[in-house]
Amino acid sequence: MAFTIADLFEHAVDLMPDRVALESGDRSLTYAELDGRANALAHTLRSLGVQPGDSVGLYSRNTIESVEAMIAIFKARAVMVNVNYRYVESELEHIFSDSQMRVLIHERQYTPKVCNVLSNSTTDVAHRIVIEDGSGTPLACSDADAVVEYERAVADSSPDRDFEERSGDDLYMLYTGGTTGRPKGVVWRQEDVWRVLGGGIDWYTGRPIEDEWEHARTGAEGGQLVRFPIPPFIHGGSQWAVFQSLFAGGKAVVYPDFDAASVWQAVQRHGVNVVFITGDAMGRPMIEELEAGDYDTSTVVSVASSAALFSPSVKDRYLDRLPNAVIVDAIGSSETGFGGMGMAVKGQSRVGAPTVKADPSTHVLADDGRLLEAGSGEVGRLARSGHIPLRYHNDPAKSAETFVVYDGVRYSMPGDFATIEADGTITMLGRGSMSINTGGEKVFPEEVEAALKAHPDVFDAVVVGVADDRFGQRVAAVVQPRNGHRPALEALNTVVRAELAGYKCPRSVWFVDELKRSPAGKPDYRWAREVTDARTADQAL
Repeated sequence: MAFTIADLFEHAVDLMPDRVALESGDRSLTYAELDGRANALAHTLRSLGVQPGDSVGLYSRNTIESVEAMIAIFKARAVMVNVNYRYVESELEHIFSDSQMRVLIHERQYTPKVCNVLSNSTTDVAHRIVIEDGSGTPLACSDADAVVEYERAVADSSPDRDFEERSGDDLYMLYTGGTTGRPKGVVWRQEDVWRVLGGGIDWYTGRPIEDEWEHARTGAEGGQLVRFPIPPFIHGGSQWAVFQSLFAGGKAVVYPDFDAASVWQAVQRHGVNVVFITGDAMGRPMIEELEAGDYDTSTVVSVASSAALFSPSVKDRYLDRLPNAVIVDAIGSSETGFGGMGMAVKGQSRVGAPTVKADPSTHVLADDGRLLEAGSGEVGRLARSGHIPLRYHNDPAKSAETFVVYDGVRYSMPGDFATIEADGTITMLGRGSMSINTGGEKVFPEEVEAALKAHPDVFDAVVVGVADDRFGQRVAAVVQPRNGHRPALEALNTVVRAELAGYKCPRSVWFVDELKRSPAGKPDYRWAREVTDARTADQAL
């Protein structure tokens, strides 16, 4: 018995072959159709020389084909490499080379970038499979390029499921850009990542699932849940929202581009039950559109956010507009998987990053590895034990820094700071590398960002540290105002000071037309520092 992504999906196919698995616009695939097409693509990968353990790149937005490709890669026992579709060529060259991918599956519109990278660097990419996207971009890099069209790759191979038995040591790798540095491949055993992101440990009871058919059987016996994962599939949380749906006979709604009005149109059209977002970057424009528009949201039972700040003021607006839905804020990372979640209650959300009920394998450790006690008030580093990654791909130094052993227990500690409240819940403070040291006091940007967004004229904000002769650093804010308004810094700090200590208030502010975030909705702190370095502040104290 092996708890692998392909096996868990195939169990759902066997019990619910005629259910709709994927839907996008007027297109849909049943479980049996998705299985057959993924089988055929997996056979094509094998015919191109892909062997178990080889890397296959996937460079695509959220499409039905991208889900088929993910399943096919795992059926072939290869390792999927998620390629961020917003990368520039130097970043693409790094991930192509670092991952040692042998085959690249990509949308047609990305062909020029791919060709430039492959012609100017040494990689192991020997074959490309191109997904049609209507862009009209030429397929081939050169006359000698034997590129394979995606639909031909499916049509010309067998749809039969006749693969060898899979292994409990089959791998899953997720490239994460984090907040600094080049993308790093986080390497997991598939069973371990399923335990912490795919429901292999019950979210609510903490019970490990021992029967590999449990997801499928439970799904077959109940009604079909419709999930809409909106973040790009380059984001692990979004990938696993789809996998969770496919393991349990659910229907996943997929669309390639984000637009607030289109989201609610899709919710109405497909009868979506659970909407997955990444924090304010998606949540704020969506709630503003919902408040201004006229949409049927009667099917929505939950809006779930992870991996980015979901401000209390924004959560409260969802509670007002969707009073019968559960608003969930979850914590986790590529290096830890799920760490805990909290349910929003009107008027009771804390400012800053979420306070969540953590699962039993999530801890907060002091610098010496000591487990911090509840209510101690100490700030420590978030850590996970049990089912954690094996390593970073090709980076033993970073692996040794992140995956550490204290008192015989192996932990994953990617650098997030947190405290344990008296009731045992954990409050996230943010990534330590982003913290600001002002006069010896440590300030975590996320809590200041959340406070700033409570001001009615602030649409979005990122907080960074800038040099200060007296205090070493001072808190600075880069703000995208609403409707051209430029609130006074004193007015901004009145809002911040109502929730946070005075030393956490921004001492300077830069206004921008649009704030830059990653495709997954995370703040781009390097970009924010470029803004503060490029010109003087618009306002300063």
